[in-house]
Amino acid sequence: MQDMKLRTLIVDDSGMYRKIVQDTLEFMPNVEVVGTASNGRIALIKAASLKPDLITLDIEMPEMDGLETLEHLKKDMPDVSSIVFSTYTTEGARITLKALELGAFDFIPKPSAGNLSENSQIFKNKIASIIDALIRLKHDEKQIRESLPLQADHSPSLLPLTGNRRIEKSKVVAIGVSTGGPVALTRVFKDIPSDIGVSIFIVQHMPPLFTEALAKKLDSISPIRVKEAVDGEPVQPNTAYLAPGGRQMGVASLSQKQMIIRVTDDPPENNCRPSADYLFRSVARHYGRFATGVIMTGMGYDGTEGLKEMKACGAVIIAQDEATCAVYGMPRKPVALGIVDIITPIDALSEEICRTIR
Repeated sequence: MQDMKLRTLIVDDSGMYRKIVQDTLEFMPNVEVVGTASNGRIALIKAASLKPDLITLDIEMPEMDGLETLEHLKKDMPDVSSIVFSTYTTEGARITLKALELGAFDFIPKPSAGNLSENSQIFKNKIASIIDALIRLKHDEKQIRESLPLQADHSPSLLPLTGNRRIEKSKVVAIGVSTGGPVALTRVFKDIPSDIGVSIFIVQHMPPLFTEALAKKLDSISPIRVKEAVDGEPVQPNTAYLAPGGRQMGVASLSQKQMIIRVTDDPPENNCRPSADYLFRSVARHYGRFATGVIMTGMGYDGTEGLKEMKACGAVIIAQDEATCAVYGMPRKPVALGIVDIITPIDALSEEICRTIR
C-alpha cells in the first residue's frame, strides 16, 4: 500500500483554489497530480486520456458544473473516485448531499472566513485523512480483485453473544456513522417502519448546515420523523434525532418516565463533534441494557469506546459489514474486539434493528 499513488485531476474554475489544492496534494507521498481543469467539460476530456484515480471537483462551475460531471463519471468512468468542494451555505449543503448520492466519495466545504494560512492548514488536514482512507479502500479492492472469486454472502452474521445474558427489547437505537453515511442512512431510513415505537439518535460526522440538510433529506424519505436535535426537547417515539454539526448530543433524565435531549458545546472527542462515543456513553448511562448500538461506515475509530460501555451494560451491538461500507473504519475495531452481536449488510440493517426492539 505504501507504493500506491493516486493519479489525481484537480477541477475548479478558480485558479487560486486549483493552486491551493495542487500545492497541498503535491506534498503528499501517495498522490501524483496529473492535471488540472477549469470546468467539468474540460475535466471529462482530460480524464479520458489521463486516466486519473481521483478527481477533486468543485460543484459550482461554468459550462458544466460538478453535479453534471459526476453524472458522466458515474456512467462512463465508475472506477474514478471524486472529492467535491462545496460552499458553506444551506443551498451548498443540499447540493453536496446530491453529489454524494451521485457517487462522490466525500466532500470538503470551501472556507468562507479566516486567513489563507489557517484555511490552507484546515484543508490540508481534512483532505489528508480522506486521501488515506481512499488509498486503503483502493488497496483493499485491488486485493479482492486479485484473489480467487468467492460467493458473496449478503445475509446478516449473528455472532456469539457474550455470556448467557438475556436480550431485552430495546427502547432506543443509537447510530454512529461518518464517510459514506448520508447515502447509507438513506438506504436504512427508507425501510424503517412508521410504527417502530422507539427513538433513534444519530451522530453523522458533518459540519453545521450540512446536518440540517441531511435531516430534511432523511425526513423526506423516511416513514418516521427525522429532525435535527434541539437542546432540552423531550424524546419521542417514532422520531429520529440527528446531532447538529459542531455540537455534541446526549440524553438526560427529566423524570422517571421522560428523557430529554442534551445538545452541548462539550469538547470534541476523537477530533469529532458530534462524536459517536459521546452519544453511546450517554445512551449506556441512561438506557443500559434497553438499547441498541449501531456502528456504520466511516473513517477512524469514533464509537468504539462508547460501544464498549453499551455492551458492558447489556445493550445489543450491530455493525455494518465490510462489503457494504464506503470505508470500513468505524466498524472494524468493535468487530475485532468481539463486542458486536450482529454484522449485517446495509440493506438488511433496518430489519436487524427492528429485531432488537420487537
